[in-house]
Amino acid sequence: MHESLPVSNTSQTPQKHDVTTTLNYWDDPGDGSRPTPIHIGRDRVTNKRPHRAHEFVVRDITGDEEKYLLDTHGFQYCRHESSEKDFTDEEAIRTVYYEECRKLLKDITGARRIHIFNHKVRRGPTQWHHLGLNGKNLANRGPVTRTHVDQSYLGAELRLRWEFPEEADELLKRRYQIINIWRPIETILKDPIAVADANSVPDSDLVGAEMIEEDFRGESWVVRHNPNHRWHFKFRMTPQDVLLIKCFDSETSLARRALHSAFEDPAYRDEVPRQSIEVRCLVFY
Repeated sequence: MHESLPVSNTSQTPQKHDVTTTLNYWDDPGDGSRPTPIHIGRDRVTNKRPHRAHEFVVRDITGDEEKYLLDTHGFQYCRHESSEKDFTDEEAIRTVYYEECRKLLKDITGARRIHIFNHKVRRGPTQWHHLGLNGKNLANRGPVTRTHVDQSYLGAELRLRWEFPEEADELLKRRYQIINIWRPIETILKDPIAVADANSVPDSDLVGAEMIEEDFRGESWVVRHNPNHRWHFKFRMTPQDVLLIKCFDSETSLARRALHSAFEDPAYRDEVPRQSIEVRCLVFY
């Protein structure tokens, strides 16, 4: 089932749950050096990039969801009921849930083709990056508490060419996007996800950073701190609240990417670790 926005038709304005917190930005050494590569896979995770915490107020958009759209802000909230509930069966995720995600994205964007290239289930501790070099910290990955975009502009092309080596040259001639479909598995209190208004983030704040995942060498964006970034979230997201995050758009006249990061809500820091699933999609027109 897919419902069009607005999410709620109530005439009452919900009370906002804005959060004063810190967000972790890449600590640029200022010497022109590239960010340290990240390695994910082969039973290890290494992420040694220096980051520094900066204070922000993350604004709750509850009740105003219809104001934020993929093409204007780089993200969009919608309501969607999935037949999957636990997300523990990999085969069911790759068949039933992937098909639900394809239909959802086609309905919202009007795209002609959706290719899902991977997904991540997160139900582990917040600081999972630092739990040691063994397979367990991949199986129990938790939230990413560093501001980032999954693909840089170069990284989007690298991903497309990796997925479609024979078709890539033709596909690059038409508009394409990378969009993440992010869903809670249980209602989110601890470590919610924040997204930044694309209009508040100039390209000059973004730095390409290599990320090696298994055999794939990609490139993501890390982010220089800018106090003008405008951060938003939806408080108490349920499994029926889906967040679409645009990581890339080849159309340059629209919002092209949205920074995102998990963050700590001090009111709920002692809650159980949050559970979520994100599905990464190449979107073709």
